[in-house]
Amino acid sequence: MPVSICMNDWNRQSNQTSKSKRQETILKKNNVLRDLINEGKPTIGTHVHTVWPGIAEVIGYSGTIDYVEFTSQYAPYDLFSLDNFARAIELFDHMTSMIKVDQEPRTYLAEKATGSGIQNLLFADIRTVDDALESVRAVRPETPSAGGIAGATSTRDMGYVFPGVSLADWVKMAEEAVVAIMVEKREAVEDLEAILDVPGIDMVQFGPGDYSMSIGRAGDYTHPGIMEAQKFTIETCIAKGIRPRIEIGKWEDAKPYMDMGVIDFCIGTDVNIIYDYMQEQGGELAKALGR
Repeated sequence: MPVSICMNDWNRQSNQTSKSKRQETILKKNNVLRDLINEGKPTIGTHVHTVWPGIAEVIGYSGTIDYVEFTSQYAPYDLFSLDNFARAIELFDHMTSMIKVDQEPRTYLAEKATGSGIQNLLFADIRTVDDALESVRAVRPETPSAGGIAGATSTRDMGYVFPGVSLADWVKMAEEAVVAIMVEKREAVEDLEAILDVPGIDMVQFGPGDYSMSIGRAGDYTHPGIMEAQKFTIETCIAKGIRPRIEIGKWEDAKPYMDMGVIDFCIGTDVNIIYDYMQEQGGELAKALGR
């Protein structure tokens, strides 16, 4: 057989193998958080105010965190940084991404976040059933079954040019995105059962800070009304089959909520961790130096 024919066969096989590997890379993006929820398993997340990809990588190397939530509501960022944040997290098979989305422009931010490759969204400042419905629809595809408003895109989540994937794959990804909402306003707690009846809500986080303001008790986190609202939120979520999530500073804080049936926690925030470390270690060193 002529060498040129053999080389052509080898090139075809090599190209097919390379194409298969490229396709596998695109299709590999299973949503870790969705998988854990579907399997009824506990989840552990953490917060970051910095969208620097290096921090996401360091968190991934720990091997203990299921998802990293970029709390974009509290930090500056641009759309390019969302792409790179998602890229860094995709280095780790055991980890996925989440973004806390500001109340306005809710739908636009959700579209840009999912297009960047961020797989899960937490919507802030939910007050009404309409707010919750808008949040879910912003994420879900515009199909008869999903009822969302998200349309076909040529964005990073689909490799820009759909290499080895189809529009049906994009629809599946949009359907599997975890939609979480903040219950942090008096109106939301009062109408909680109706809000949780909105199809497509997967997870709920109670926000004591905003809630304390909405009832005129700003910062009074141990006030009985605030404690009762959190308890009511947790119990109502569990009764309706929706996952209540709790934010904690250290692992020991989880125990009382675990006793209530909570299995989803988001532990720590980068800026708080740095602050606490500097206060403790810097303070002790200052004492040792006689300052």
